[in-house]
Amino acid sequence: MIRFLLDGEVVELDVGAQETALDVIRLRLGRKGTKEGCGEGDCGACTVLLGEASENAVQWRAVNACIMLAPMLDGKALATVESLQGQAAVQTEMVARHGSQCGFCTPGFIMSLEGRARGGLGTMGADGPRPVADVLSGNLCRCTGYGPILASGEAVPPSPRNDSALLAQLQTLPAGSGARWHNPRSSDDLAALLLDYPEARIVAGASDVGLWVTKQLRDLGRVIFIGDVADLRGIEEGPEGVTLGAGVRYSEAWDALARLHPDLGELIRRIAGTPVRNAGTIGGNIANGSPIGDTPPALIALGATLTLRRGDARRTVALEDFFIAYGRQDLGPSEFVESIHIPRPASDAVIQITKHSKRFDSDISALCGAFHLRVAQGVIQSARIAFGGMAGTPRRASATEAALTGQPFNAASIEAAIPALERDYQPLSDVRGSAAYRLAVAGNLLRRLWLAQQGEAVSVLEVGTDG
Repeated sequence: MIRFLLDGEVVELDVGAQETALDVIRLRLGRKGTKEGCGEGDCGACTVLLGEASENAVQWRAVNACIMLAPMLDGKALATVESLQGQAAVQTEMVARHGSQCGFCTPGFIMSLEGRARGGLGTMGADGPRPVADVLSGNLCRCTGYGPILASGEAVPPSPRNDSALLAQLQTLPAGSGARWHNPRSSDDLAALLLDYPEARIVAGASDVGLWVTKQLRDLGRVIFIGDVADLRGIEEGPEGVTLGAGVRYSEAWDALARLHPDLGELIRRIAGTPVRNAGTIGGNIANGSPIGDTPPALIALGATLTLRRGDARRTVALEDFFIAYGRQDLGPSEFVESIHIPRPASDAVIQITKHSKRFDSDISALCGAFHLRVAQGVIQSARIAFGGMAGTPRRASATEAALTGQPFNAASIEAAIPALERDYQPLSDVRGSAAYRLAVAGNLLRRLWLAQQGEAVSVLEVGTDG
């Protein structure tokens, strides 16, 4: 049984662990304004808003209903395009500026823009509202052209809402549960559940697992949803670095990681689109072990460590040691990732983090490279280099690091080290690029590291990759 608020009314439903929020909205609630386009969180036609109790306010966030599993609605406030009743300022602006043609994608755009108008998650940065283009990074339109849509969003600045009555309602909703799913509210409860059900699948944002359901029709078995585990959502910033709870969403970590290093902020900006960043978590990106996960190469290069927990026992492992082989991580039965610690790099460290993909937004990496050098008196004292998309796991380039360490930091040393990449990696060829292409791009990223230190702003294609 789940309980959530829809336009101020409590809705109670029995749902299965693998039922999608989109099916609940369209088939059980009869709200057909929310569309199914891609079914994989890429197009944004299914975008809705979720409201959660957060301290003394309701925090809204735009999410993809197509890959969100129905139990994740539990304890939330749901807003669909019908909730706006045609009266929202963003709707008025879209009409006035001719921001819609066929209209199929329009409800998703409206809900993403409404999320910005409410100052929702992922729409506000440390310096104020994020650009409308960034907010709409998860919404695609095939027929309008984005100009009128962007202008509609710009015309409606974010404005605080008085959601006190809604907040009071949310705070009274009890936690739900189902025959094959659980929704713990604390990490102690999570640890206990995993001891009882070591085979259970942990789901945080469902940005990957949702596709297993919609595209692969996989049976998830027993599921433990951890999106409401409050003590996995903490962010601690200090002189030694940043510690993130495993349940911290990308959008929540964005500013803290950008303060650690600007390239980390840009990396988060490039991950999928806003609805995915508002759902997916740093811990999930690590724990799923994907060789093309965006955050692991950067965090490995910066020397991140994980705290793993089983029951009341904890252990710390270096992130680079967590990935054993393709599909294998250093996680025992009933064990889970509790937090990630990223050391603060020295102010004079040479750092470059680059995601390389065919599209800027909403695309999977062909490869992601991260470089972290310590240079003193013109000599490379140490090097930490990691790549994703180059092997079965995110992995350090140990031969390349050795070729650089102790050498002058100059163009000749960089060129001499590039052949070592072929000893570190034997990448596969696939639809995102050939093995030769990946090795060429990796070498060019190393060249660009040197050129950037000389004040030269260049793209990876300008330093030798022929595409």
